[in-house]
Amino acid sequence: MFTGIIESVGEIEEIKIEGTNKHFLVASNISNELKIDQSVSHNGVCLTVTKVIERRHWVTAIDETLQKSNLGKCIAGDKLNLERCMLANGRFDGHIVQGHVDQTGVCTNIQEVDGSWLFDFEYDASVGNLTVEKGSIAINGVSLTCFNSTKNSFRVAIIPYTFEFTNFHQLKINQSVNLEFDVIGKYVKRILGN
Repeated sequence: MFTGIIESVGEIEEIKIEGTNKHFLVASNISNELKIDQSVSHNGVCLTVTKVIERRHWVTAIDETLQKSNLGKCIAGDKLNLERCMLANGRFDGHIVQGHVDQTGVCTNIQEVDGSWLFDFEYDASVGNLTVEKGSIAINGVSLTCFNSTKNSFRVAIIPYTFEFTNFHQLKINQSVNLEFDVIGKYVKRILGN
């Protein structure tokens, strides 16, 4: 389990394709602290560390993951938001993030507003996911609060710290992002029968 509080931004140095799988070599300032079999969120996707080499680590994404997330479109040089799983004795600073991306969305607008930023996103509502006004959402693994929520769109506000220390500063209009909708909202929706 994760909280959506990003620890580091890693850079993809190499991608190897093996059948329908992709192996990613990621360089970051936390890579040397990772262990084989450890779960790490990469842009909101929970992946298992398979090898650690100095300040770099390897992870593998299977076809299902590549189809449901933006990892399938990643190339060498792309930046990924990284977060290690939550410690049992740690603070719960974000919200419950499972590292299971529900679907991708698209950035439709970016607006700088006197030192902070507003980002608008759209997603395919026919998949069955929804946002709640002032509810939680994870975008590329970042825990955020959505507002201006509609059936297939929402907005988030990004403070300067988050803008600088995540890959939000590289996000562009029409770019795909990973969305993990609030787990409590998903369960409530299922209980109420959609």
